[in-house]
Amino acid sequence: MHLLLLIIIFTAIGGVLSVLAAAIFLLLSEQRRNALLPHGISFAIGALLAVAFWGLIPEVFTGAKPEQFQALSGTILAGILGFFVLEKLLLWRHCHYGEHCEAHGDDADAEHAHHDHGGHNHGHHGHGAKSAGSLIIVGDSIHNFVDGVLIAAAFLTDVQLGIVTSLAVAAHEIPQEVGDFAILLHSGYSNAKALFYNVLASLSTVLGGVLAYFCLADLHDKLPYLLALAASSFIYIAVADLIPSLHKKTDMKTSLQQIMLIAAGVGLICTLHNIVHGH
Repeated sequence: MHLLLLIIIFTAIGGVLSVLAAAIFLLLSEQRRNALLPHGISFAIGALLAVAFWGLIPEVFTGAKPEQFQALSGTILAGILGFFVLEKLLLWRHCHYGEHCEAHGDDADAEHAHHDHGGHNHGHHGHGAKSAGSLIIVGDSIHNFVDGVLIAAAFLTDVQLGIVTSLAVAAHEIPQEVGDFAILLHSGYSNAKALFYNVLASLSTVLGGVLAYFCLADLHDKLPYLLALAASSFIYIAVADLIPSLHKKTDMKTSLQQIMLIAAGVGLICTLHNIVHGH
């Protein structure tokens, strides 16, 4: 029961609280949001990659038999490719001639809305914009449910690993939720409705964690494969979705800020991981 309570608390941190933090962030002026959002993305990249390579992947292979190594490595590869296909199937935005569509004149929010939801915004008005908002809610619910399963899988392996994994989820969820708000508001949702639907979607993180706790408690042999999927998810989000958004600005000052914030994300996660493991 103690472990279940921890899973509920930290899936809530990774889900609901990240939405509320994003909602507070949106109270800032548009100019201020646009200035801060890229910094959050850079930090999230470092945190995600650190958890994948410093925490999850070593845990995947710890205690595994040599004959399992290829299957576990294949799971990471299959996970990366699978998340690409999932993003295409669930979150694809149709856009003429295969070009990126600008959203609403807000480059920073539109681009970040693109980063975690696979693609292109529909036009500026009408049915396309409405369907984009609906797709965000559905896609986020599925994504958050998977996050909850992955957090629970990490907790069932090691409590400290679960804490670090949930922190990494929260690190990338906050800037993601800011992008979600931008799309929902552009789709015609009021501030209150956008907040309500985002919170509702985030509750699926807790649901995924609780269901995983009861379903995975007696399936410890499968946990390395779920952790491999967790690692592939974080790698995919960081490399395929977040990093490309940083290349929009290439001046030296911005590039150095990005590198420093990525390093800060890596450093924080590695430090926390070493502290909780007594290194």
